[in-house]
Amino acid sequence: MRSNRAALRAGVSMAATLPMIAGALALGIPAAHAADGPARDTLAGTRPAWATAKADKGATSDSSQVHARVYLAGRDATGLAAYAKAVSDPRSAAYGKYLSAKQAQARFGATKAQVAAVRSWLTAAGLKVTGTTQHYVSVSGDVAAAEKAFGTQLHNYAKGSKTYRAPSKTASAPAGLDGAVLTVTGLDNAPHRASSKDELPPPDAVFKNAGPFSSYYGSTTASTLPSAYGKKIPYAVQGYTGKQLRAAYGAGRYTGKHVRVAITDAYASPTIALDAATYAKAHGDKFWKTGQLTQVLPSDYTKTEECGAAGWYGEETLDVEAVHAVAPAADVTYVGAASCYDDDLLDSLSKVVDNHLADIVSNSWGDIEANQTPDLAAAYDQVFQFGAVEGIGFYFSSGDNGDEVANTGTKQVDTPANSAWVTAVGGTSLAVGKGDKYLWETGWGTEKASLSADGKSWTGFPGAFTSGAGGGTSKTVAEPFYQKGVVPNALAKANSAAGNRVVPDISAIADPNTGFKVGQTQTFPDGSQQYSEYRIGGTSLAAPVIAAVQALAQEARGGKAIGFANPSIYSKFGSRVYHDVTDNPTGSGLAVARVDFANSYDASDGLLTSVRSLGKDSSLSAVKGYDDVTGVGTPTSGYIESYRRR
Repeated sequence: MRSNRAALRAGVSMAATLPMIAGALALGIPAAHAADGPARDTLAGTRPAWATAKADKGATSDSSQVHARVYLAGRDATGLAAYAKAVSDPRSAAYGKYLSAKQAQARFGATKAQVAAVRSWLTAAGLKVTGTTQHYVSVSGDVAAAEKAFGTQLHNYAKGSKTYRAPSKTASAPAGLDGAVLTVTGLDNAPHRASSKDELPPPDAVFKNAGPFSSYYGSTTASTLPSAYGKKIPYAVQGYTGKQLRAAYGAGRYTGKHVRVAITDAYASPTIALDAATYAKAHGDKFWKTGQLTQVLPSDYTKTEECGAAGWYGEETLDVEAVHAVAPAADVTYVGAASCYDDDLLDSLSKVVDNHLADIVSNSWGDIEANQTPDLAAAYDQVFQFGAVEGIGFYFSSGDNGDEVANTGTKQVDTPANSAWVTAVGGTSLAVGKGDKYLWETGWGTEKASLSADGKSWTGFPGAFTSGAGGGTSKTVAEPFYQKGVVPNALAKANSAAGNRVVPDISAIADPNTGFKVGQTQTFPDGSQQYSEYRIGGTSLAAPVIAAVQALAQEARGGKAIGFANPSIYSKFGSRVYHDVTDNPTGSGLAVARVDFANSYDASDGLLTSVRSLGKDSSLSAVKGYDDVTGVGTPTSGYIESYRRR
């Protein structure tokens, strides 16, 4: 499963699905002078694409309230982006010469004078400053004051079936601020509805998998069910354990000792400590040591109903247990956001960077690129760049809806996996055989057909696409330097002759039909809350697995932080450190049989039997070499060893 920051899907789906911009703004370069006068600097990207003349419903009432954040560009935005690149590139003389959080802020952060000038400008316009951090100044006030401050009128616009507020032209700031403002968010209110403070709800309803199962890939054949692709097929695995995943990705003797991994999601599972300890004991993982799992949480939560807060408990559980299963000695810090909205998720990411809570950050949430706004994209990228100069790498799941056509009707990638400053993690179907032997992987993409009423055939075989690893070519993000010469032009130039960012970068197990077993306290039909286990997948699994592998690699490197890993990941392309994953590794069609409870927890309402074909990811294909399903491939034992200091 994968949580969506703006339109959360709760539950234990076997698949699920935030923003960014190309060009100068994405690199943190201050805005250019506005064309309509020398007195103001435009804040590029602050007018959303959907705020068109055709959709304009007239001016917003002057008395309506606006809550906005003015992000600070800092004293050297161009230098921040340049140093983030240099310190991450193995070919650079500055490679690995990271700064502390304090040094980074002193070198690139906003000065006291800049902050004071921004505050003075905002209050002079009639806005009230509600908060100040080293990254932004938050304000509130009426529309009239906001229009005065940002040099634009606010209108109401039709967006789908709803109406939202947005600037009628690109916002601007006084030129006298000399580029101190990076961007402003909150002038449009499409994804930012306010809500009162709430308490966290109880866990979601229980979900369990029905059997029969395979204990390893192919161990149990569905001999009484119809054939698929000319042969009898195995039952889906019950759920791989850490032992099997460590073997598959070449963990060897490494455990992630002395490495800290952070996980960001929204909210916080009230039973995570007990669930993680119970799961580790049940599956032979190392016991959690005192202080090994910590949580950094907000004082209050908001939008719990709107975001489906309880659905995030499973997300946190999956992420925490997957990291520990693959890197059992790594320290884990969970940083929960107050809601599933951008401001709160950005605050969580900033906590990691400002306090250097970890060198590796796993993030299993996102949204479609069409929903991104350039203002927020700039704010996210600035956090990622500060992280890079400190030696912090961010890993984002690439999405669970393939090319997104089935989900949205438009071929597109997900964000912020599309950011040039993060590592996008794609997904595979993984076959681990007897004795924990790695057999093969395909690109994750599932087609489903149900068992016919007479039990003699699969209806409409191979069936419809249900889910698959997110990937493809961005329409907004320029091709980053590390992808040039590796990503085929057919992908990089699919949307522009100049080339664009292609997703993903690397991949790991994601297919829920070859998924990972997790243990979580859930709410049973009688109202009781009990610990139970189930198999799950999605790139929400792939991201923490890769984060854990990176913890092993950092240990192999003698504890030296890897930082923003993409330049290093691509520099190893074509070597034996990766499994080159394709859709057809065995030369014939692949599928598993799966049996599910109709009511999701027991057989009282019957069973649902289906065949799930593997390697069928919408219009995306895993092919030899780099591809937009699995990136450069998945790690082998050679990958971890390649970071070893010799």
